[in-house]
Amino acid sequence: MFLRGKYGGICKICGIESKIVSSVIGVCVDCLRNNWSEAKKIILNVHGKSRARYGLPQFPPKSIGGLRCGICDLDCILSVGDRGFCGLVENVNGKLVRYAGTPMAGLVEWYYDPIPTNCVGAWFCPASTGLGYPKYALTMNGEHGYYNLAVFYGGCNSDCLFCQNWQHKQLVVKGKPLMSAEDLASKVNFRTTCICFFGGDPSPHVVHALAVSEYALKKASSEGRILRICWETNGHFSEAFMNRIVDVSLKSGGIIKFDLKAWSPEVYYTLTGIDIGRVYENVKLILKHWNERPEVPLFMASTLLVPGYVDVYEVEGISRFLASFDRNIPYSLLAFHPDYLLIDLPPTSKSHAKIALETARNAGLRNVNLGNIFLLGNYY
Repeated sequence: MFLRGKYGGICKICGIESKIVSSVIGVCVDCLRNNWSEAKKIILNVHGKSRARYGLPQFPPKSIGGLRCGICDLDCILSVGDRGFCGLVENVNGKLVRYAGTPMAGLVEWYYDPIPTNCVGAWFCPASTGLGYPKYALTMNGEHGYYNLAVFYGGCNSDCLFCQNWQHKQLVVKGKPLMSAEDLASKVNFRTTCICFFGGDPSPHVVHALAVSEYALKKASSEGRILRICWETNGHFSEAFMNRIVDVSLKSGGIIKFDLKAWSPEVYYTLTGIDIGRVYENVKLILKHWNERPEVPLFMASTLLVPGYVDVYEVEGISRFLASFDRNIPYSLLAFHPDYLLIDLPPTSKSHAKIALETARNAGLRNVNLGNIFLLGNYY
């Protein structure tokens, strides 16, 4: 299944050779953490090539005297001719033009996903388990025969080298398909019990997604139906929009799911091409509301176990952070498979997953799940 040639490479700084040193990244995890000044030069080149493939800017623009986008925490400031990091907004003759991410236009594909879905929170969510019945779930045993409206947004405000939905970049290049929030909300029918925004990422599209939620929830409320609003996201929202997302998901029974990619700033930047930004601050913001809805967890986190890079150090840092708020926060560790640019790393090994699971639990978390277990093997 994953026979794509020789795995691994050689670190350009220390010279170590390993199956879990990516030749694409070109630097081992120890040198990333301990020699960032040298490593960053290499990493910038990697992301520069990745972004150039799709004509996207390598860095969030910060032009003096430019126009501020203000949608996400990258805080792009665009001078004339600049495009936002996500590729969805541009300064045209001194005016911000949003090609998508407005109530009138979302760059989006959608489909009905039969419940139980492969959602990252399916192991505890109301749709699959009946958690929160009768207020937030139709039955005590899950909602078989019903559907999630899966909303896949094109465009993202990070540049993950391992992106498993990298086709979203092609939507940005094409600039279609476009769909208004009202039209998309109309796809919610009596068999739809949840909406999940993912992508790409919903953060550059948050205005569109919130408008979809408003239309759909208004109709569901008038008909006395359950409709949960969920998000699978990198968490790079501005504070103002993060508060609005919390409000929508809290009231509807939905779950906000953050993909916490790494703990150390160096590894985070290496894997994503951007700084951590507000991600962990946004987790804190969400968790201020943690006790307001005890029936269904408002928040969960997941982390992809990228071989050689997302190791015990990263998992322990994330886990201790989460456990410092509440030990019952759901946390899912996900097995990696080679994709997008990181096709020279093997899938996650069983031993890696086992120690990551133990680390998260030893850090204090009680609800830890291992996802994509079918990918695990004895690779390293």
